[in-house]
Amino acid sequence: MQTIYDWVTMAVFSGLVVLFLNRSMAPEEKQDNIYHYGPPALGCAVANYLGNHDQRVAAIALIIAVVGYILFFLQPFAKR
Repeated sequence: MQTIYDWVTMAVFSGLVVLFLNRSMAPEEKQDNIYHYGPPALGCAVANYLGNHDQRVAAIALIIAVVGYILFFLQPFAKR
């Protein structure tokens, strides 16, 4: 945990884990499929790697894309 990319991607990934755990406790007809969480989790890992290897623009763009994916597809603030 040495760079800002480590902290930001870990925060996004932690929020993703909390969302998954919260949704897995929901009634069965309202549960998400686990494969919906794969792209943002992988995106966090790749963004962290890119950020730590001096590819800042790509890392920031990927972090924004991951957050967009979470907001658009997983809809953490939607009433269920």
